[in-house]
Amino acid sequence: MMDKVILAGFGGQGVMFLGKVLAYAGMGSDLELCWIPSYGPEMRGGTANCSVILSDEEIHSPVIDKADGAIVLNKPAYEKFAPRIKPGGVLIVNSSLAKIENPRTDINIVEIPATEIANELGNSSIANMVCLGALLPSLNLVDFPKIEKAMEKLTSKRPQTLASNVEAINKGIEFVK
Repeated sequence: MMDKVILAGFGGQGVMFLGKVLAYAGMGSDLELCWIPSYGPEMRGGTANCSVILSDEEIHSPVIDKADGAIVLNKPAYEKFAPRIKPGGVLIVNSSLAKIENPRTDINIVEIPATEIANELGNSSIANMVCLGALLPSLNLVDFPKIEKAMEKLTSKRPQTLASNVEAINKGIEFVK
């Protein structure tokens, strides 16, 4: 079994952190994994995307031609990566920053106002975690407890961020239920 995921947005939106969370969750589950970051020429404000492959068998190629799922945090990311979702896959769109025109009908598109939800939680920078929560029910190999354990490791130097990130993930999960 394999989960191929694309994560994309502007630099500073936490795209790489999302990828690391998934990668650490995979490592904590003894899965094979591949995490490939890609940055635009600028840091904050430039484009950023990464791909994560989680598998319970050997991964033969780090390239994702067709993803099982994706999180896109803005309109340019939507335009670039929506065509790379396989039919039947899931696309989580931060509808606060991306209005969809001519949506694909062969994939499950979840439009979630992640930035608004994050603002209601008091921290606009956790919109990425809201989207991760919306994606989690569609993944085969990682679940909330594995993500939470990965978050504990990744936020060990800033433990105060763990609770807000976990709350944001839970809001994303609630949104899709």
